[in-house]
Amino acid sequence: MSSTPVIEVEHLNLTYGDFHAVRDLSFEVRRGELYALLGTNGAGKTSTLETIEGHRTPTSGTVRVFGHSPGDRRAVRPRMGVMLQESGFSPDLTVRESVGLVGRLTRRTDDVDRVLDLVDLTGRAGRRVSQLSGGEKRRLDFATAVYGTPELIFLDEPTTGLDIQSRDALWATVDRLRENGSTIVLTTHYLEEAQQRADRIGLMHQGAFHREGTVSELTRTLPAVIRFSLPASAPALPLQAVVDGDGTVVIETFGLQQDLHVLLGWAHDHAVALPDLQAGPTRLDDVFRAIKS
Repeated sequence: MSSTPVIEVEHLNLTYGDFHAVRDLSFEVRRGELYALLGTNGAGKTSTLETIEGHRTPTSGTVRVFGHSPGDRRAVRPRMGVMLQESGFSPDLTVRESVGLVGRLTRRTDDVDRVLDLVDLTGRAGRRVSQLSGGEKRRLDFATAVYGTPELIFLDEPTTGLDIQSRDALWATVDRLRENGSTIVLTTHYLEEAQQRADRIGLMHQGAFHREGTVSELTRTLPAVIRFSLPASAPALPLQAVVDGDGTVVIETFGLQQDLHVLLGWAHDHAVALPDLQAGPTRLDDVFRAIKS
């Protein structure tokens, strides 16, 4: 993975009248990585992506893609693929015509049949867009983004509306694109996808970064949790704990393995059962919830 950034955002500000949608945002996306831009509703991530994609002009600050302004479409657009939440294809065009049209508009070259096979739409090539199911339209959106194997691909909620098999196939294709050197920018509400696949994550809230880093770096900012039930006659616990509203004992810890060892040793020594015992590291959705708390 090259250290040269594909995307450079420096002190980006976007305002709409009195509303400050993005506030002094700075980050970079490195060549070959999968970067997930996540955020609460209204966090400003869509406005940020639209600016990087060249659809919106910054109020202030600098955005560079491949070292160029996103507005330099001749330099940037042929190297960039975009999968929007809704692409707005003409309902009267066929699937084959839609994919070919995107190739002509973006000046990327590819074989339409290869791309249709890649997204499992070969059997729908002659069907009009208006006749496609929701999942098929989503695969068509993906086809137009990966047409020509662009160096930079934006995936905006790529798996919404897809069944499990189609979702797995999409991610397998993304993995192959990354093996060939493509850089991926992902937005998704499926946090487990970001947790499993992102090299780095930017978490936005109210127009600014709340946190940024690898999944491990983000989850280490919050304690892991041990939960269990406890008989009223049990002796004092060896660790600090609280009891939540349904009587479950909760221990928060930054040393999960050590504290779990202490707890289980205490339970063994005092012959105390720990019904409903659960223990696990912090997950990305816990970090996401902490933004809104």
